[in-house]
Amino acid sequence: MNPLLQVRQFGQQIWLDNLSRTLLNDGHLARFINEDGVTGITTNPAIFHKAISGGRYYEDDLAGLKQQPMSAEARYEGLVIPDVQRACDLLAPLFRDSGGEAGYVSLEVSPALAHDAAGTLAAGLRLKAAVNRPNLLIKVPATRAGLLAIEELVAAGISVNVTLMFSLTHVDTVAQAYVRGLERLRAQGGDLRSVMSVASLFLSRVDTLVDKQLEALAADTPARPGRTAVALARLAYQRYRARFHGEGFANLRAAGARPQYMLWASTGTKNPAYSDLLYVEPLIGAETVNTLPDATLDALRDHGKAAATLELELDQAQAQFATLAAAGIDLEAAGERLQQEGLAQFEQAFSALLELTA
Repeated sequence: MNPLLQVRQFGQQIWLDNLSRTLLNDGHLARFINEDGVTGITTNPAIFHKAISGGRYYEDDLAGLKQQPMSAEARYEGLVIPDVQRACDLLAPLFRDSGGEAGYVSLEVSPALAHDAAGTLAAGLRLKAAVNRPNLLIKVPATRAGLLAIEELVAAGISVNVTLMFSLTHVDTVAQAYVRGLERLRAQGGDLRSVMSVASLFLSRVDTLVDKQLEALAADTPARPGRTAVALARLAYQRYRARFHGEGFANLRAAGARPQYMLWASTGTKNPAYSDLLYVEPLIGAETVNTLPDATLDALRDHGKAAATLELELDQAQAQFATLAAAGIDLEAAGERLQQEGLAQFEQAFSALLELTA
């Protein structure tokens, strides 16, 4: 059996971390959905820059948009919003049949707004209206300003994908913002069942940074390279279980609220010495999402093994964190550094995008 389909038996959704008109027009995305069981799509500025700069299907539309008196950002949105709408429509039957548990497409607000709560909120509301699909997730970074915007968006009944999370503190503060938004939505008489959220924890970048710090320490610590990100995800999931399946969320759940699923992001292995499924096979568990770039999706289909692994070896995960702390490696500080670096990378990709559409 296709391992991509087997994963679903353990309660995990596989999403594709890619979107382009080539995927849409040539039928690849439909096959991923129909044959591989892909149940969602994530996008970011780098993905759209690659699609537009290298995709033959954008040239005529971009030329037409450049004849109109509009900003480069408006032209960019004029290109990608139809793609997002088409992807939403392809996933609409799954969204409907799953009762809103699956079938989502993510669209990110401008990275330039990462420290502007009001601007992020306004952009999220505008993009939600422009796409006009119930299975859209507005993608917002887990910055301090982003947390404020996330609460406001959820309180307005808008589904959110929180991006650029790299630490357990990010996991906690994002979940708290989501719950605050739900509480406000309930107080206003809103429909809690209409809101979905995923919290995207980035993994491979954590190992890349921590491994460099471990290398600098040489043999001075028993902490092992290539183990930190999986440990982080497993510990984050334990916090998810305690928060969203505990008494604190019981009243919201009874009113129709959904837990904020953990989403494993940055799951393409960067170190060639590691398994190409390092951030897939050990992290399969219920009420989670793993969003995969094309190469990792292909690897899982080709030689992946599906099993319920996410709650295994929790003692080892705790031990990895303890030994890193004893060695002076501050994972919270690493998370803040990685978030800032991630923001800078997305800002650069978005600037390059606007150069294409200027």
